Amino acid sequence: MCEAIARIRAVSLAMLVAVLAGCAATGEGTRMPAQDTAVVVSPAQVEQWVLQGLRAYEAGQPGQAIAAWQKVLRAEPERAAVRNNLALLLTREARFQEAADLLRQGIEMTPEVAHLHFNLAVISELYLLDLNRALNHYRRFQALSDQADEQVASWIVDLERRVQ
Repeated sequence: MCEAIARIRAVSLAMLVAVLAGCAATGEGTRMPAQDTAVVVSPAQVEQWVLQGLRAYEAGQPGQAIAAWQKVLRAEPERAAVRNNLALLLTREARFQEAADLLRQGIEMTPEVAHLHFNLAVISELYLLDLNRALNHYRRFQALSDQADEQVASWIVDLERRVQ
């Protein structure tokens, strides 16, 4: 279990850095669905929400971080780094199914983002006990990664034995 937490923390830190690197959005605005109408949200507003989420996360205020990152995803659902960070935070809050659903939605929009697959695999294996899903997403993570991760390769071998 501690190894899994270390995995999640390491990926979380990497994704936080990726979010900061991606904060230079361009364009005139993003449509954000409200109840019955669409609202135009400026890229600057979206980036403000990203940073609010990061600051809240760093300050140990998970509820505020979750709220800020949910706003980002309503405006720009394809933001894989924000989606990944939100899923990791939901996992820390023991909201495992919600985190898995968020990652699955992200994979539908951006199937080439390896860390979405990795984190869905971890959550599926350790918290939801869905070993087949975990195995599929660890394999997909390996296929998308620039070089094979030896640790993940050993998890795949272990899961292959366990699902038979």
